[in-house]
Amino acid sequence: MKKDLGVVQAVYPMPVLIVAAYDADGRPNAMNAAWGMICNADRIALFIDEEHKTTQNILQSKAFTVSLADRDHMAAADFLGIATGNKMPDKFARSGCTAVRSRFVNAPVIEEFPVVMECELAEVVETESFYCIVGRIVNTAAEERVLSEKGKVDPAKLNALIFDQFQHGYYVSGGQAGRAWNAGAGLMKP
Repeated sequence: MKKDLGVVQAVYPMPVLIVAAYDADGRPNAMNAAWGMICNADRIALFIDEEHKTTQNILQSKAFTVSLADRDHMAAADFLGIATGNKMPDKFARSGCTAVRSRFVNAPVIEEFPVVMECELAEVVETESFYCIVGRIVNTAAEERVLSEKGKVDPAKLNALIFDQFQHGYYVSGGQAGRAWNAGAGLMKP
């Protein structure tokens, strides 16, 4: 029997996304954003507050990057979520991360995180319920160490952080449990 828990954001897993953008002076800033998702073949949606320094930088520069945080850089990823660029101008420097300019958009690529999507601002969606930055992915880059023999990102090598909204913990993705569009194929037969 299930126990009622009240209003809980019961979606698991949630990715740990590191969103980065330059300010008007070309200084990098980044934030940890768990509420983001792919919303089309070349689009990513980030449900982040308009008041964030990173959001303001995105609106000004019209570009940003989204990196997948990994276990090896958990402390930096968590710090980027705890600290606010609105009150800590040297937030990015304190994180210990290294920013290099993207070859595709006017945004910083954080060297430490193994996978990055380089995005142009496509649209801002604002409703009574949410504020959403939508980016058009113009390039995705990955460290060779996290690629499979076929040149695709291998989740088993990635050690991507997963945010647990139930108890506010970080976990890492594990091994493959099955194949999508295959595990349930046997149920298609009459």
